[in-house]
Amino acid sequence: MKQFVLLFQKPILHHYYNFKITMNSKKISSALISVFDKTGLEPLIKALVANDVSLYSTGGTETFIRDLGHEVHAVEDLTGYPSILGGRVKTLHPKVFGGILNRSALESDQKELDQYDIPSFDLVIVDLYPFEKTVAGNATEDEIIEKIDIGGIALIRAAAKNFSDVFCISNKEDYASFIEVYNNANGAPSEEERKAFAVKAFHTSSHYDTAIFNHFNETEDRLKVSISNSKVLRYGENPHQQGRFFGPLEDLLEHVHGKEISYNNLLDIDAAVNLMLEFYNGKPAFGILKHNNACGFAVRDTLSVAYKDALAGDPVSAFGGVLISNKTIDLETAIAIHSLFCEVVIAPNYDAAALSLLKEKKNRIILIQKEASLPSQTLRTCLNGVLVQDKDAKTDGQEDLNTATKLQPSASEIKDLLFASKICKQTKSNTIVLAKNEQLLASGTGQTSRVDALNQAINKATSFGFDLKESAMASDAFFPFPDCVEIADKAGIKTVIQPGGSIKDKLSIEYCDSHEISMVFTGIRHFKH
Repeated sequence: MKQFVLLFQKPILHHYYNFKITMNSKKISSALISVFDKTGLEPLIKALVANDVSLYSTGGTETFIRDLGHEVHAVEDLTGYPSILGGRVKTLHPKVFGGILNRSALESDQKELDQYDIPSFDLVIVDLYPFEKTVAGNATEDEIIEKIDIGGIALIRAAAKNFSDVFCISNKEDYASFIEVYNNANGAPSEEERKAFAVKAFHTSSHYDTAIFNHFNETEDRLKVSISNSKVLRYGENPHQQGRFFGPLEDLLEHVHGKEISYNNLLDIDAAVNLMLEFYNGKPAFGILKHNNACGFAVRDTLSVAYKDALAGDPVSAFGGVLISNKTIDLETAIAIHSLFCEVVIAPNYDAAALSLLKEKKNRIILIQKEASLPSQTLRTCLNGVLVQDKDAKTDGQEDLNTATKLQPSASEIKDLLFASKICKQTKSNTIVLAKNEQLLASGTGQTSRVDALNQAINKATSFGFDLKESAMASDAFFPFPDCVEIADKAGIKTVIQPGGSIKDKLSIEYCDSHEISMVFTGIRHFKH
């Protein structure tokens, strides 16, 4: 019954509130302007001056306005104090904050303004010292500290708090939209519009504080995440779900052709990018992914051959998949790709002729991968909270290998073992990866049993005509029993890489020794649930 009442009341309150704020327009007659970055400010100043708005300002912004030929009141004349402490204190004064925080409908507030000769501000335009940019520029600790804004953040919070009377602009990106709102409202925006910009201001404030906290925090066990960039997706994982992507995607990927990227596209692109990072600076490599897992992968001397051999790994699953290369895609490779229906193609670049050909399929998403850092932590929702962990940045190398068997793997086998391990690391657990000559033969992915994963991989490889004799096998976790190495042996697999660490490792080692199979331990597990 309580829930019904709440649902019943909410629309009534909503309509009342909308009526109230729509009617509460207020003409802007005075503005306080103090910004670090003057980009785009001139048209806004001109719009205000054209409507006889009184301007108040400080320091460089004051000079900027005067240089435009407009009258402006100095804040220090209002407060009776100059900028002090090397600019640390400029606007922190009751005559400034009283002008922002007063309530026009409250008679006592207005009397106090008259008593203390405080002007009322209808508009506050403030940005913040570039803290994040300063940190990213490898500045000294002292330089970083001086870019922690105090007065600016206080002005923004005060103006946003009092949105019933004050319009707050906290970001230069909003100048154009303000001018549009301002002109359409004939200089008297509604409370609804003021509130919308106040929300933007509160985001500016909270994002700024989050960046400062995360930079300095070394001891507090707290999770604070703030992302400004967002993109509305067509839908989520399924059509009945809404979806958004938060993050500066354009810093990593240039979308040069094709339809809008979907939620599922992004998951597959993420899997593809992370997998190819394992091979990015090596010989030409080509990967084909489906449902976040590699269904084909090969390393070769030329990209076109790498693609051909990657496709051979599973030409059925490749249909509608995501393709990724670690080298510029040339025309020969593009011709081979063009006949395949695929959702996405990713590469560091494309030859002009190759790009022109690939663009002939209008819905094919073509992406250029740029050099950009990826997050060092992973986050995912879990129950009523969030799981956070360090990203699995460990790639198994030859220095990690500890031969557990009497038989040592050969140089070519070690190459295949490490190749298989890289793919295994980026495949859903439980997983088994089979490889030979730096080509993915098959994977068993996301199985509840490691034996099931192995059997899946063997059946898949043989169904596509691969000979498993002398091939390599990688497992993302240890073998609790010798059954996997026995099954592998009967399939012709002769070398194995796995983390080790089972209390029954000895049984697997003994089987390998008695059947001339080499097996190396890495000591590193690569679960990917």
